Amino acid sequence: MGAAWNARSVEAHKNPEYLRQTANAVETFREALVRFLAFHVVNEHLARGIAPAVFRRDDVDDAEIDAATHDVDLAAGRAGAAPGLTGCMIAVQGAGVIDPIAAWHTITKPKPLLEPDDILSACGQMIGRLEQLVLKAEAEAPPRVGAEAMHPLVWGAAQRLWRDHHFRHAVAAAAEALIAQVKSRTERNDVPETALWQETFSERDPVPGKPRLRWPGDPADRAVKNMNDGLRLFAPGVQMTIRNTATHQVADLSEQEALERLATLSLLARWLDECELVGPAGE
Repeated sequence: MGAAWNARSVEAHKNPEYLRQTANAVETFREALVRFLAFHVVNEHLARGIAPAVFRRDDVDDAEIDAATHDVDLAAGRAGAAPGLTGCMIAVQGAGVIDPIAAWHTITKPKPLLEPDDILSACGQMIGRLEQLVLKAEAEAPPRVGAEAMHPLVWGAAQRLWRDHHFRHAVAAAAEALIAQVKSRTERNDVPETALWQETFSERDPVPGKPRLRWPGDPADRAVKNMNDGLRLFAPGVQMTIRNTATHQVADLSEQEALERLATLSLLARWLDECELVGPAGE
């Protein structure tokens, strides 16, 4: 159990997004605790260490206390990983090392383990340490590769199916999203998809109702011409070899096969982003 927890802890320290979410959870906990404390008076004189650290105000009703307590409990649960990740614990004589988030409620009990300022100060330290852990994790992270690094349009359409290991369906969904974007940009839904790719990148001049996508730059420039000529062949080819086969075949794809197809769709999506929509002269 201990070895497994340590392994998970190491992985958490390497995950910037998880660390960032944990820092946000600590901030939410701190805000909830501050709202809870607004319904109380801090015990500054009466039998300190024996009496509770805070007393409920006389003008506060049970419903307000119950709601505030629920909010702090919920936030404490969501921020519960922070003390372990950051090492922000509080040593209390006779009680050992205390988790300041898990033990927050003791401030309302006789012989409180903690004072409100102890918890609020610990929260600030946790947030600061988590921010530093985020920076460290991002600095040490390897370059992002794989499905999640694909063009947002492609990954946005594929991610749910991909994470459920429906790789062929994920590829088909990404391809559908890509052609849907072309239909939207050209405002065309009057021809089959392969024909739309062919007409959209046609070397012919645009006519009313049939705009073209062109690689930016001087059409006479050799590099620009290569891109336009290449896209005229590449885009319909992607439609036929990737979209059509992913949609109509029965057998699933392996993860590697699907990843290669997603990468192709992602590349085409990035090139489409750079292309300019050209209409007839005068439009």
